[in-house]
Amino acid sequence: MSTSIIADIIGMCGTFSIVLAYFMIQLDKMDPKGVIYNMLNLVGAILLLISLCINFNLASFVIELFWIAASLVGLYKYFRKGRVQV
Repeated sequence: MSTSIIADIIGMCGTFSIVLAYFMIQLDKMDPKGVIYNMLNLVGAILLLISLCINFNLASFVIELFWIAASLVGLYKYFRKGRVQV
């Protein structure tokens, strides 16, 4: 299996993670300030960033950096409030 195909699979897993998080918010099945939502977005953005290291696209790379930053801010705020239950 070629490196490009593996990168595409990793990227698709990242896309699925981010879209799943958003879809669950729309169905009122997940708290947008909760740890699971932010972790799904963080993991998804990291996976997409990994795939972009192989199949580079500057605009996508930059937006994933912002997505990671936003997810980390959300996680920081979540844990700073002392809510540790998942």
